[in-house]
Amino acid sequence: MTRKIRVLIVDDQELVRTGIQTLLNRKSDIEVVGWAGDGEAAIRQVVALDPDVVLMDIRMPGVDGVEATRRLVAQRVRAAVIILTTFHDDENIFNGLEAGARGYLLKDVDHKALAEAIRTVAAGQALIDPQVTAQVLREFNRRSGNVVAQPPRSAERLALLTERERMILRLLVGGKTNQEIGERLTISIGTVKNHISSILGKLDVRDRTQAALWAQQAGLSEF
Repeated sequence: MTRKIRVLIVDDQELVRTGIQTLLNRKSDIEVVGWAGDGEAAIRQVVALDPDVVLMDIRMPGVDGVEATRRLVAQRVRAAVIILTTFHDDENIFNGLEAGARGYLLKDVDHKALAEAIRTVAAGQALIDPQVTAQVLREFNRRSGNVVAQPPRSAERLALLTERERMILRLLVGGKTNQEIGERLTISIGTVKNHISSILGKLDVRDRTQAALWAQQAGLSEF
């Protein structure tokens, strides 16, 4: 039997925790193993329960979600953190990712997308809600003073990309999903995924958000 993905829910509102747990308990491959109401408790629970994935709210009393994520990453725990919040604030989004979160989703995400995000980060990948990708890029530009000078060796790396891969990279900058990219370029989702894997390898980046940030630095934008 396939081992279930173990999830810890961190939110200071009991109603939210209960709602998420109810939704996830319907998934045969996901198991909610515990919860915490603040960042300090979350750190203790991660150590005690060793979950695969932590769903982490940002704004909580005491230690907030960003700081809790930063501490968990510093402790090199096995769990991957997904920031799950109602806030669209650019700085919070960027801070959460900068702290080491592997995913960022808004709380109005449907249960299917939430479950798929959990599966994605549990498999070692990263996932950012398409609605907030553009905000991450805006915050990156703000912090970098809107400088778009190309990073070292960017020209060499860009030269490795095919024309189709460059097109897809520009669409990633615009926060497009795999489905939207496929529809735009009239190719299958599987083909889009293959191209993105190739792009990540050629640019030597971890995930699609890092690829989009890299492209933004290199001066590429959505067409």
